[in-house]
Amino acid sequence: MEKGLVQVYTGNGKGKTTAALGLALRAVGHGLKVLVVQFMKGNIAYGESESAQKLSPFLTIKRMGQKTFISRAHPIPTDLQLAQEGFFIAKKAIENEEYDIVILDEINVAIDYGLIPLSDFLRLLDTKPSRVELILTGRNARPEVIERADLVTEMIDRKHYYREGVSARKGIEI
Repeated sequence: MEKGLVQVYTGNGKGKTTAALGLALRAVGHGLKVLVVQFMKGNIAYGESESAQKLSPFLTIKRMGQKTFISRAHPIPTDLQLAQEGFFIAKKAIENEEYDIVILDEINVAIDYGLIPLSDFLRLLDTKPSRVELILTGRNARPEVIERADLVTEMIDRKHYYREGVSARKGIEI
């Protein structure tokens, strides 16, 4: 890739992770290597993890979180540790240019919850090697992140079947 850009998928609507994974699938089809670091997502059997095993070594997914929800006001030390480990993995992969595309799934939420310091993340954005494409997902993308991005897509929640009692479905949401 001649020039890797920074893309942000944010907003309260559904589809941020799905958009990023669609891009990953397209990239793998062209022989590019993709790393996905999923922040705040634990040992739930997400379908993308199964797919990544079949597409290895072109697609690698690392989930850095617990199965439980994180308290925004009082994250437990394990949540902080897992987020920091995920950030370290992502930072090293970006710095070493091991992958063509690095997707930081739910990074905006991890920053919003204080699990990743905004200043550390901005430093990563400012020093990203030019050939690495960086995809950032999650609600509440900070203005400083949006300002540095080359593309920002905001998903808007106009209607959602969760409000009608439809739970997460295997193969669709998980």
